[in-house]
This record gives sequence, C-alpha cells and structure tokens, in this order.
Amino acid sequence: MSYAAGHPMVLALPRGGVEVGYEVARAIIAPLDVLVVRKLGVPGHAELAMGAMASGGTRVMNEEILELLHIPPRIVELVATMEGREVERRERLYRDERPPVDVHDRHVLLVDDGLATGATMRAAVRAVRRQGAARVVVAVPVASRDACEDLLGDADEVVCIATPEPFVAVGLWYEHFSEVSDDRVRELLERAEHEMPRAAAGGEHGARHAGA
Repeated sequence: MSYAAGHPMVLALPRGGVEVGYEVARAIIAPLDVLVVRKLGVPGHAELAMGAMASGGTRVMNEEILELLHIPPRIVELVATMEGREVERRERLYRDERPPVDVHDRHVLLVDDGLATGATMRAAVRAVRRQGAARVVVAVPVASRDACEDLLGDADEVVCIATPEPFVAVGLWYEHFSEVSDDRVRELLERAEHEMPRAAAGGEHGARHAGA
C-alpha cells in the first residue's frame, strides 16, 4: 500500500527510533513526533523486561516472566512509577510543553531502530489504538522474526526490512550503533518541523500537527 495515503503521521520511539523515523517522515512527507515508551525491567536484571509502558500510561506486561520470577504487584507498581516519571520527563523535554498529538482517525507509522522482543513496540501500538488511530503500521529496519510475527496480532501491518537469524540483539546489525542523545532527538524534531510542509499532512490535520 502507499504510506502517503490517509494523512499519515510518523511516531518514533526515542531515542534511537527518531533517527529512523526522521528519514521515514521525509520519504513520505509526513509530520514527525515521538511516542515515549519505556521498558519495565526486572529489578536487579534491568535488561530483562517484565513489561513496557507508553505515554498516557498504557502498559503491556509479560505474564510469563511475572509468574516465573514470582514478581509481586508492589514491585511492578514501584518500577512503573519510576519509569512513568521518565516518560513524563522525556515528553516535556522533547515537546517543549506542546501537547501530545491527536492520532484519532489518522494512519500512524510507529518506527523504531529495531525489535528484539517487541515488548516496547506492543505498548506503543496499544497506546495509539486506545487513542483512536485508524490504522497502525509498525516499521523497523531490523527485527527478530518472532517479534515481527507476534506484533501482527496488534498492528494492522508490520514492516521488517531484515529478520536475520540468529538475531541476538539490534545493535549487532548496525555498522554504527552509538547512543542517540536527547539533544539529537530535539534537533531532529525541530528539523522535521521546518522541513515537512504543513500542506503535506492534509487539510486541518496538517495545520494542527505538522512538526508536532
């Protein structure tokens, strides 16, 4: 399908997804914004996700991990509260107090730099679903095959350019995978605001959201 149809908008998952999302937005001439999503790591094993949460408080939990490690609800709430503060901090930092974008009846492309388990992206998909997005497409350069297949149950379409096996980690499939800074995220959002013509997003939606 043509991703330029349906007055699309690109929501990138910071930080790394903003580098990719910026290029996607340029290619389809669509407004770019961020959707902040944070992994809920197991205490003492932060890289192991027991779930994820997105802007607006949407959570996706890994019930298997919770049961296997006997993680009590109070620990989940403690981690969620901490990560919720970070979500709010990044929202304020990246948007300069601009309100969250309205995705109602819009075609939304959710973009990240890659998917390992897909937990954070699943939280992102469900967040924009709850906000009334008309169509949700997940788009990433590289991902594990399992993550892409699992997300098909939540998204309308999943675009994974490469699904190498064994996958191991996202960073292994980039020549350069340095950390993206908050300043870089702000720079790309500001650049997109000036480069993407308001008319390209279409009518009233374009006037309201271009560069949001």
